[in-house]
Amino acid sequence: MKPTPVPAATVASTGPRRRRRTAAPLAAAAALVGLLLAGCGGQNAAQSPAPAGQAVPGGAPAATGAAPTGKAPAAGKSGPPAEGRAAPALARSEPQKISIPSLNLSSSLETLKQNTDGTMQTPKDPALAGWYEPGPTPGSQGPAVIAGHVTWNGAAAVFEKLKTMKGGDTIKVTRRDGKTVTFTVDRVAEYPKAEFPTLEVYKNLDHAGLRLVTCGGSFDSAKHYYDSNVVVFARMTGAA
Repeated sequence: MKPTPVPAATVASTGPRRRRRTAAPLAAAAALVGLLLAGCGGQNAAQSPAPAGQAVPGGAPAATGAAPTGKAPAAGKSGPPAEGRAAPALARSEPQKISIPSLNLSSSLETLKQNTDGTMQTPKDPALAGWYEPGPTPGSQGPAVIAGHVTWNGAAAVFEKLKTMKGGDTIKVTRRDGKTVTFTVDRVAEYPKAEFPTLEVYKNLDHAGLRLVTCGGSFDSAKHYYDSNVVVFARMTGAA
């Protein structure tokens, strides 16, 4: 199923100056719904074709009702908000590597683009995370997005432990310009896919933010489908 499109009025009625500020994040949100609503566990990916033009490992059916929601995330999935102010944003520079000390995780990054139908590609290698290239780069202003599989054909994948992160944990991203930016986790939340809060995750920011995304919740082995998404919300707190 194709992701929920951005209503034309959302962008067109805002005027030229407003449109430049809002169109990109909203377009990114629309494209990413394809990943967030589909099974991203990578189960039996080789045997299950994705929908036309959509690279969704596992070929799981998309859920319906993908509208932004004000509902609270599932309980027990977030730590206390991290303290400290966000560091000033940097110029755009492509990310090369992500490391998460608390998970003993280090991964080079695939570049994820849009498919012809507007949905986001997903990482081809389950051992690697991927950065969504049409969106902000980690360290530049806005909500940069890095996605990864939680499992693949029944085996643990790169973001298998993502849901265990807590507020205050750090994430480091090495960029092409040689800088390593540090992000501090504000919270970790799990959302039913049909209630994914698109605007909360992809809204404009006045600082450099980062969202790590994978699947979570219960797994339906018949459909190769997870019923939830895990999202880590973080902000840049340093660069070296």
